[in-house]
Amino acid sequence: MMVDDLTVLLAEVHPDSARAAYAEAVVERNVLGKPTRKARELALRHLSTLYGLDPRVPLFRALRRLWALGEAGQPFLALLVALARDPLLRGTQDFILAKDPGAPVLRTDLETELAKAQPERFSAASLKSFAQNVNGTWTSAGFLQGRIRKVRSSPVLTPAVVALCLFLAHLEGLSGQRLFSSSWAKLLPGSSVEWEALATTASHQGVLVFLNAAGVKEVRFPDFLTEEEETIRQEAARVV
Repeated sequence: MMVDDLTVLLAEVHPDSARAAYAEAVVERNVLGKPTRKARELALRHLSTLYGLDPRVPLFRALRRLWALGEAGQPFLALLVALARDPLLRGTQDFILAKDPGAPVLRTDLETELAKAQPERFSAASLKSFAQNVNGTWTSAGFLQGRIRKVRSSPVLTPAVVALCLFLAHLEGLSGQRLFSSSWAKLLPGSSVEWEALATTASHQGVLVFLNAAGVKEVRFPDFLTEEEETIRQEAARVV
């Protein structure tokens, strides 16, 4: 998930900068401290694949907006964007969430899970490497803990994290109460009461608009999408 590299890069590049500024920071100025130009280019490619690094990408804009709200939620925010953009990682979500807190998470079991999706596509060496990287990603986000022996744990939950989960569900065409029962909401630890309290905090912070009266919920995301993007979202939602 490259959270450390992402943290350094977002601190170095202004939120309103174009994609070229991220490339210049990584490749030309080497803000990530990579040993060779090839390593810099590879890091830029991986970060671009996972996060977009382009203000024209709505999800990356949302990440930049919410990133500034505090360090505690940043690893979880990074995970959410990576899950949205990396199908291989997203395919492990149910496997991880099915584990109870404290339950062991074996690399070999994860290899088996990865192999299920596309049997015979990956070599044993590739599956081992993928499983190690996936384990590292979920560990960085707080869903796993331990260096050698991984066990299920609970990540830090913040208003920014809840806001991004709701926005991801919004992008899928959901609204109101359905935002709180989406596949993204399943990633959130705790209860729906806690999520609603954090959504209220996010609303007070000006991140989103959350109204909850007599059990009827309304969530809006002012300025998260351009008019054109919102039109596309609505049209896609009707198709789905």
